Amino acid sequence: MTGDVAVDRVAAPDVERTAATAREIFQRSLGGEPAGLWAAPGRVNLIGEHVDYAGGTSLPLALPHRTVVAARPREDGRVRVISAWAPEEPWEGALADVRPAGQDGAVAGWPAYPVGVLWALAQREGRLGEVTGLDLAVASDVPVGAGLSSSAALTCSTALAVAELAGVPSSAPGAGADEDALRVELVAACVRAENEGAGSPTGGMDQQASLRARAGHLLLLDAADGTVEHVPLALEEHGLVLLVVDTRANHALVDGQYAARRAACDRAAALLGTPHLARAARGSSVLDVLDRLRAAGAEAEVLRRARHVLTEEERTRALVALLRAGRPGDVGPLLDASHASLREDHEVSSPELDVVTDAARAAGALGARMTGGGFGGSALALVREGDVDAVAEAVTRAAVHAGHPRPQLVAVVAAAGASRVG
Repeated sequence: MTGDVAVDRVAAPDVERTAATAREIFQRSLGGEPAGLWAAPGRVNLIGEHVDYAGGTSLPLALPHRTVVAARPREDGRVRVISAWAPEEPWEGALADVRPAGQDGAVAGWPAYPVGVLWALAQREGRLGEVTGLDLAVASDVPVGAGLSSSAALTCSTALAVAELAGVPSSAPGAGADEDALRVELVAACVRAENEGAGSPTGGMDQQASLRARAGHLLLLDAADGTVEHVPLALEEHGLVLLVVDTRANHALVDGQYAARRAACDRAAALLGTPHLARAARGSSVLDVLDRLRAAGAEAEVLRRARHVLTEEERTRALVALLRAGRPGDVGPLLDASHASLREDHEVSSPELDVVTDAARAAGALGARMTGGGFGGSALALVREGDVDAVAEAVTRAAVHAGHPRPQLVAVVAAAGASRVG
């Protein structure tokens, strides 16, 4: 297999090609020209996994990969959506008839995500709720089912489009307090669209990263209060590369497993009498909190889920401290410990993820972990520049030898959040 492994080194999104595809689909299937084109990225989370719904701290970055929507408002209250992956016939319906997932009138399949955004925004007061009809065509290079948040890329690009079509001006992430306030409001609509419109549980980290991330930075997100900090990610000057490994094992959050973890964490928080489980060990220790849970009658499964959240919070804060101290090469053990906790305490890893992370470490990666919701999807590895090819080959060989799909490997940089592109 030597020499047969390619690592895609994506430094900037190929937005023009994706936008051209979205425009062409719009013209062919919906007729005429769109009023504009908007793009939003997928994300990868460096650390802080399965903690956003527990009020924890996560550290995602926006990917160069983008979903682009071509959009045009309608005056008749109807919605038509079509995409590059389902180009046969648009979904069409009246927005007034749309209902949450599980009810009569709920939208099925991928259209539930963009339609859910319009449904969520239409119920808000002010200008964001003024667009009640829409034509939308979608194209994307964010891998679907890879745990890289293709759903957030779709909802966030749609939300930004609807905001501008409603006359709410938008600019680049970080352009000022007013711009950030708008994006916070759009995050809330996107989360509601996924949770209620599509019936897909999400804690909000993905949407925050897609809308609020800055190029060259990680987004330090406190889910308890929604505050963010932008932490510079200076890997290149330290001779390091962040390698994302798409295992090609499909990842899905709608099968109940994600919701079960969230429910266990909610129970732990209730037993402790706190709204945010991840904050329970501040001012004490993880062992103390676990002892309190045992005394309150927490089941063994709830204890394991809580231990993951509490220790992951500690790891995230320790990793941020290392980055701020200019020591990114020292974060590897924290990534390894995160994966072990996700595998053993939260039980969200998979054979495909375990094989590629083990192989990456054995081949010289400084650290490796699954990323995203788990149960398939993607892993990441922090690798010295000179070891990228060796790690990529080892990961690919191990996956194929184990009978798993051949993974796709991408060296990524931290990209900017959603923006208008045409």
